[in-house]
Amino acid sequence: MHILIYSYNYYPEPIGIAPLMTELAEGLVEQGHEVRVITGMPNYPQRQIYDEYQGKWYSTEQKNGVTIQRSYLRIKSKPNLIDRLLLELSFILTSLPQALKGKRPDVILLTVPPLLVSLPASLLGWLYNCPVVLNVQDILPEAAIRIGLIKNKLMIRALTVLEKFAYRNAHTISVISEGFRHNLVNKGVPNKKIVCIPNWVNINFIRPLANKNSPWKSEHQLDNKFVVLYSGNIALTQGLETVVETAARLREITEIVFVIVGESKALQKLHKYCLTCGADNVLLLPLQPREKLPQMLAAANVGLIVQKRNVISFNMPSKIPLLLASGSPIVGSVPETGTAATAIQISGGGIVVHPESPDALADAIQKLYENPTLAAQLGENGRKFAVENYSFDQALQRYEDLFYDVTSQRESTLDILPKLSAKKSILEN
Repeated sequence: MHILIYSYNYYPEPIGIAPLMTELAEGLVEQGHEVRVITGMPNYPQRQIYDEYQGKWYSTEQKNGVTIQRSYLRIKSKPNLIDRLLLELSFILTSLPQALKGKRPDVILLTVPPLLVSLPASLLGWLYNCPVVLNVQDILPEAAIRIGLIKNKLMIRALTVLEKFAYRNAHTISVISEGFRHNLVNKGVPNKKIVCIPNWVNINFIRPLANKNSPWKSEHQLDNKFVVLYSGNIALTQGLETVVETAARLREITEIVFVIVGESKALQKLHKYCLTCGADNVLLLPLQPREKLPQMLAAANVGLIVQKRNVISFNMPSKIPLLLASGSPIVGSVPETGTAATAIQISGGGIVVHPESPDALADAIQKLYENPTLAAQLGENGRKFAVENYSFDQALQRYEDLFYDVTSQRESTLDILPKLSAKKSILEN
């Protein structure tokens, strides 16, 4: 098949959907398919175009057999709502000419957010007469409304209309958790139109290490420390202040060190909060190179998943499969009825506590610190669950099967149309 992936984020961006789409595209190439990716100039998470792509309107490159076609984005480092809208509009306008440069695809895979990209993808599906598979990584505008990112009623109404358009015009919708499926069905999307394929982890790349005192730990003076790790996006939905307050409560146990890895600008604010709370047992590090990710995750004695209490219940952090695969026990400070809590509990790889409760989080971490046998058992459970449920090979096979399915349905329809037309002509005569 010739597969067109329309994804705002892609390699070399280190976190979020970019590594997933990169692995999927390259995995499909290894299976013998032809893959073209339409994406923007890399900018995440710094919200600044990477130096080697500065000043370019378009760029086409090859990486591991994948054709990557990039286009200009209007980026602001501190975007307001209008800036975010203009960013999405810039991607729509500049990416469409790139998408039209190339062979006709058999199927289009579109990742959302951003929602507005459903407009050019639907147009391409119509022009190329091929099915569009909508890959939903977050449900907007609902998630943004819940955390107060979008308050304008007119904007909410417009985005709700756009959301309905995206679901209606997609041939198939792939979601990353059953919670997403329930949400869409409640909005009137036919259940038969939805396929659940969880986000994956490369279990050969992310794996437990026999010795917790790795070169990564030595590099950061963490040898023989009990490392409590949070790594990833630092945004409104997380509330990392809870982690800092928890660290302050445990600072008398000098062996416990909290490590927060994230985007540099967000870390500056957290540094000030650490000083305010007296949390001198917190190490703040910038996002690490991808090649150091296995050592960093495996070095964690506890991996943290943190959400605010008002976060939308079906949100599924991509960090959960990564931590499970690394063999690190998880403590989830997340809503108890949400998708994240369910994933942690079903895996048997962690403990769930009340969100935004430093006392509850501190108690859970201290429990694992004092009970290494329990921590080791949770880590083993998590690794086993990741291997059985989140492996990349399984996800790749499911996406490949999905693409074969939707393209065969289209071919069957095309075979039927001439027959229906002939019958209609007979009846008219």
